[in-house]
Amino acid sequence: MTIAPPLARARADQPFSGGDADQPLSDAAADRLIATLGAEARRAATRLAQAPTAQKAAALRHAAARLRADEALLLAANGEDLARAETRGLSNALRDRLALTPARIAAMAAGLESVAALPDPVGAVIDTAVRPNGLALSRVRVPLGVIGIIYESRPNVTADAGALAVMAGNAAILRGGSEARASNGCIHAALVAGLEAAGLPATAVQRIVPADRAAVGAMLRAAGLIDILVPRGGKSLVARVQAEARVPVLAHLDGMNHSFVHGAADPAMAETLIVNAKLRRTGVCGATETLLIDRAYPVPARLIAALLDAGCALRGDAEACALDPRVTPATLEDWDTEYLDAICTVGLVDGLEGALAHITRHGSHHTDAIITEDAAAAERFLAEVDSAIVMWNASTQFADGGELGLGAEIGISTGRLHARGPVALEGLTTYKWLVRGTGQARP
Repeated sequence: MTIAPPLARARADQPFSGGDADQPLSDAAADRLIATLGAEARRAATRLAQAPTAQKAAALRHAAARLRADEALLLAANGEDLARAETRGLSNALRDRLALTPARIAAMAAGLESVAALPDPVGAVIDTAVRPNGLALSRVRVPLGVIGIIYESRPNVTADAGALAVMAGNAAILRGGSEARASNGCIHAALVAGLEAAGLPATAVQRIVPADRAAVGAMLRAAGLIDILVPRGGKSLVARVQAEARVPVLAHLDGMNHSFVHGAADPAMAETLIVNAKLRRTGVCGATETLLIDRAYPVPARLIAALLDAGCALRGDAEACALDPRVTPATLEDWDTEYLDAICTVGLVDGLEGALAHITRHGSHHTDAIITEDAAAAERFLAEVDSAIVMWNASTQFADGGELGLGAEIGISTGRLHARGPVALEGLTTYKWLVRGTGQARP
């Protein structure tokens, strides 16, 4: 593969980016910006919808190579973002999401290549039928069109979202948070280089540089220009998008995830899984935020100590506090808090019934897990917990599109329509009916 010359540092005036990073937008200016980007995206989407699989895959492989070649440039840009984040007092969890390392850049590039290697959903035939009158019917997958992605903190979303959109035949308009402005610019530049190298329109992935609220508002009003919005961020962002959008929304809500240790759990397995589920990476949406322990579990104090000894602060109910003096009392708000940090709530419940009731009351329909050797209890948990991902004897940190074999994800949908759980290539398509006749007229 021929790699283009090293990219110039991505700045606010980079081609196929819209707006000035340091210039706030009026609502009218934001509407004009989105109208311009939307028109370009629509033209690009028309071409992408017909692009062969090999050409789309080539664009992603070129982009992956560009990311690897520009590792030093990307690390320098990320260093600027991290310095600005520290000045602004961003939390440890947000700084962890923002930070890039050589390993994370390599993983990002590998993610692009894994998406390129996935089966192309566009044109896949879902089902066929022949009516008694001879009409031959088929349903085939087609792209959604133009996807708007609004996200915060994580630069890797720029790569994942752009790659998935392109491979599924869609154009993307990306609006990342200001905290990752320099990093996002470099990653976006690599995607643009990949598109150009493969002979696809560079405007297939566009980036909105201004990160003020006006740009978001214009995207929410962009019915007819944007076909679907995907918000990835905190509760306030997702709530605003859901409340104000005139465009369909594929929501990625907070990960109020629970791990329930059943009375029949293996203690060694339980301790390993709980520490991993909470602490492997505290800033990811799949991290466990509440630990529920069956009152019938024989060694609850050991489980609590395992988390505390690993550096996790625990906020618990009265029974949990009594088991270890290092546990502090939980408030009502704690049971509904996505910490994204080394903090966890812990409570004891009456068996499976108690766990199900607690998850129904406090869960966000993201990811919940049971740890048990009782297959009947596990199957009931899997059937009755109404979450996008439900697990048995596994860490909730597996709530990730790549880990579930999807290559990458644009987000984890906690809703019930169109797509649920990790949204990857298939989730970024819809379908149309093809009807082939031989002259039939309806009587």
